[in-house]
Formats: sequence, structure tokens, C-alpha cells
Amino acid sequence: MPTFQDFNFKLLVIDRLMYDDETLSPPFNLSTHLRGLGITESAYDYARRTGKEYAVLDEARAYFEALEIGEDQLATVDTILFDGGNRVFMECAPIWDGEDDLFDVRSLDDLALVPNLRSFQNAEDLFYRQPEMLELLASRGIATD
Repeated sequence: MPTFQDFNFKLLVIDRLMYDDETLSPPFNLSTHLRGLGITESAYDYARRTGKEYAVLDEARAYFEALEIGEDQLATVDTILFDGGNRVFMECAPIWDGEDDLFDVRSLDDLALVPNLRSFQNAEDLFYRQPEMLELLASRGIATD
């Protein structure tokens, strides 16, 4: 199975496959996952109680890090979207408000894992301080906006 180097890049791919295309299943639901671990309070309350208001909950990180995505599924990804409203972000950090860099992609080393990627939406907002990232995307024929 392919291995991702950048957790946040993997989350963008998961968001596309799991919540948009619905081809990676079952869809992860943090509240259901926590109940399965014996945590009965809401995901929001659990995040507050554990001091993870603006962080990825360990339980979500462990799930998504261990989640395997096959090469055939990765080959279907032609567009990814970076947006503060991505569902995968809410499933990782239920209190996160989108006002920090918690989910910023820090490396594009994983581009080879999505060979048919043609569009990275909102990349210009994400990489506005890193023009080399936009240049790398352009050099691979990946449109940005």
C-alpha cells in the first residue's frame, strides 16, 4: 500500500475519496468512532475536556494514519480541494475554526501517489507564501486557483 509523507495531504485525498466521491468507505464519523472506543460524550465536549480544541484528536489521527488507500483508488483522484470546510477536517478536529495552519499541506512529496491529479483547488490561498509549491504543481500540469 502507498505511504503518505504529509498527513494533511493524505487528509485532502481522503476527503475527496470518502466524502465527495464516496468510494472510500465506510465514511469516518468521529462521534461514532469515539462511541466505539467507549467515549460517550460528544466529540465537541471530548475535544474541550482533553484540551484539543484546536488540534487533531489522537483517535482521529490514528484512524486516518492507519487507513490504507489502494493505488487503484488513488488513480481516480483528479481534483483535490483545500477548504476550511472540508468534512475530513471536522472529523479530525471538531472545534477547529479554520483560523490557523493546522491542516496546511507542508510538502508535495506525495504528488506521485495521485498520478492523475489535474486540479488543486485553493492551492493559491494555501501556498501564497510558498511560490515554489505553486511552481511545482504547475510543472506537473496541475491547475491551481
